[in-house]
Amino acid sequence: MPLPIVSVSQMRTWEERTWDQGIETATVMRKAGDSLAREVLSKTKRGDLIVLLAGKGSNGGDARIASRLLPDRETLLITINDPFEAVRNIEQALLKSPACIIDGLFGIGLNRDLDSGWLHIIEMINQSGRPVLSVDCPSGLDADTGLVRGRAIRAQTTITFGAPKRGLVLDKAAEYVGRIKVAGNIGLLEPPPEADEHWLTGADMYSLLHKRAPGAHKGDHGHLAIIAGSAGYHGAAVISARAALRARPGLVSVFTPSYQAVAAHLQSVMVHSWSQECVSALSRSSAVLIGPGLAGSNVDSSLKTLAHNLWRESVKPIIVDASALDWLPKDAGPSGSPRIITPHPGEAARLLGCSVEQVQEDRVKSARDLAGLYQATVLLKGRHTIIAQSEGPVLFNSTGSAGLAQGGSGDVLAGYLSALMAQPSFHKRTIQAAAYSVWRHGLCADSLDESNVYWGMEDLIQELGRNEFI
Repeated sequence: MPLPIVSVSQMRTWEERTWDQGIETATVMRKAGDSLAREVLSKTKRGDLIVLLAGKGSNGGDARIASRLLPDRETLLITINDPFEAVRNIEQALLKSPACIIDGLFGIGLNRDLDSGWLHIIEMINQSGRPVLSVDCPSGLDADTGLVRGRAIRAQTTITFGAPKRGLVLDKAAEYVGRIKVAGNIGLLEPPPEADEHWLTGADMYSLLHKRAPGAHKGDHGHLAIIAGSAGYHGAAVISARAALRARPGLVSVFTPSYQAVAAHLQSVMVHSWSQECVSALSRSSAVLIGPGLAGSNVDSSLKTLAHNLWRESVKPIIVDASALDWLPKDAGPSGSPRIITPHPGEAARLLGCSVEQVQEDRVKSARDLAGLYQATVLLKGRHTIIAQSEGPVLFNSTGSAGLAQGGSGDVLAGYLSALMAQPSFHKRTIQAAAYSVWRHGLCADSLDESNVYWGMEDLIQELGRNEFI
């Protein structure tokens, strides 16, 4: 099961329930410190200087434990009781250009604005330009609201314990939290707190794909139809089709106003020039993706009519992306027919009639509102892409990075997701297909980021085809 995303009070209740069952605080803290040390070791190399800043609370205790578990690293532990007295020691440590700073100053319990001494220390750390790993929550950040209490550490990574805290996943906290890593197994009792919002992990993913039967043929694995690529935007059709192939449907067909441009770039995909006669060919598909590259002022009105009618009448899975989102009726399709929309925040704002800032201020509400309006599963793209329906749990994706903020990444996701939905094994598992698609899409981007070379959409598509992620 995905991890719950919890409030501070839920986390405290979970801890108290654990202590009441006789598990010692020190036992859990040792496991947390060990998880912290493993994360530090993964981010540094032999001989690196690690500066650990330990406050008076449990976060400081985690940092102190970790300082003893860093073999072959040079460690400098600074325990801070009075921030004014610690300034000189921190200044001297920063002059040594540490490979990593461990922020164990404050934890999730911070509920007041920091005084001037702490503000000065946080500013020193932020100005140092050194990578920071925050323990449980960046110091100075409210773990419930994501708001800054005067000033907050800007971490490259935050390792949080037990479960993600609500404030860490909010868009407003992104520049302070950095990458979220969750150390879930630190000895707290099961079950964790109940929650409406959940964090997807790799452990949730590996059982989602069905193994293919030895005697299977292409007809057993669905036929995806992609309606995409108006004049000047044919690249989106090509990208979505190539990404779709990585999900291994039986067949992929593209219906496009830009036939020659699209056909010239695709070999394993059937390409059709768009006309009204294509409607009968579409009937042979098992799922339809509408939208990639259907932009510009000269979009054939018949495409808009088709999108409208498919949404209202087809019993097949219909996935809609990009400009085609504006063509949809606010109606439900036939009962039990899967409907998925994949807006980015700008598109979501347009559909909801509000500003992008309002969408980002409460992404969960925005996603749920869209799900209710269109009676659809919504993938609200962005940092921690949200998967939501009008009712039930909301899922936050744990993978991906700002590397995906480039043209075409949404087309890759739409193509891959739609090709899963074309396969009969996913027709009644919309949430699972959506979760696997966004998680794997983000994981591939993370893998490419680690290569430290430029990467684009072709690289992302190739990475989607690597078996180790299945």
